[in-house]
Amino acid sequence: MSMEDDLFIFSEEHLHQQLKTAPFAQGFYTVKFYCEKGLLARRKTDTISEFYLYPSGGTLRDSTFNIVFYDSQFDTYRGFKPPHLNRK
Repeated sequence: MSMEDDLFIFSEEHLHQQLKTAPFAQGFYTVKFYCEKGLLARRKTDTISEFYLYPSGGTLRDSTFNIVFYDSQFDTYRGFKPPHLNRK
């Protein structure tokens, strides 16, 4: 598997890919990424952790709900269409 194909390496594109099938409950998606010392990693590490994307604000939070990433492309108030709305 190449680094481009490893969805656990953090990137905006990999976040979009995971959201297509990620569980959505209580207003957030649960996704998984490699991390290093609790921080998102843009490379493969020995640790994969869960993170939570809140589309009603475009924030990605860690397991203790600290904001670790914001991007308006994931913010419903900026036009993001949550993919779970299209699931059957």
